[in-house]
Amino acid sequence: MAKTKAGGSKASQLTPRPGRRLGVKIFGGQKVESGNIIVRQRGTKFHPGPGVGKGKDHTLFALKNGMVEFLTKKGKKFIAVS
Repeated sequence: MAKTKAGGSKASQLTPRPGRRLGVKIFGGQKVESGNIIVRQRGTKFHPGPGVGKGKDHTLFALKNGMVEFLTKKGKKFIAVS
């Protein structure tokens, strides 16, 4: 009758983990320098436009100095630096 002792441990499932710090880092109309991260994302929620590069983890970053613009074309969201 060891029903409580054989219940197992849930401690490993309940350990708090840090957040991933995703999201928009630099918003539209703000100045950006070359190499600055604009958006950290999982998948391409935002697509790179002119002056923006995409990393292997789908991070969008500025390729040149300028102002950040958020655009929508055919239902897709694009980010451009001009």
